[in-house]
Amino acid sequence: MEIERKYLIHHCPLSLEQYPSHRIQQAYLCTDPVVRVRRQDDSYILTYKSKGQMVREEYNLPLNQTAYEHLLQKADGIVLTKTRYVIPLDEVLTIELDQFDAPYETLCLAEVEFPSVEMAEAFLPPSWFGEDVTFTGKYHNSYLSAPDSHF
Repeated sequence: MEIERKYLIHHCPLSLEQYPSHRIQQAYLCTDPVVRVRRQDDSYILTYKSKGQMVREEYNLPLNQTAYEHLLQKADGIVLTKTRYVIPLDEVLTIELDQFDAPYETLCLAEVEFPSVEMAEAFLPPSWFGEDVTFTGKYHNSYLSAPDSHF
């Protein structure tokens, strides 16, 4: 189960180079339901996500590089690339801040995953977070991967 809130970031006041980061490339084999392949650094993952906004089922299966590259050729739409910064928020929560490459180089999103729905609903974001876009489907990566998405 994934419980997550997502926010637009207009200006990040942090020096991101001080935080661990990952290079991510991902593409979508299907968007309803979501079936995604991802390379994160030197790891390869096949992911299934159910419908939903803040709460949805998520299953991750490991892939090897050969399987990833084979499936990547079968993906539809835009292959997304981004840098993900991993920023501790407190003893429990972590911010995953994504800075996208072209064609979304001006887009920066922060995601926070929660251990419970109650905690997600009670969450007060840092003051530098922009609009809460959790319930706005146009900021799901699966939507951004569509060649005709209107961002």
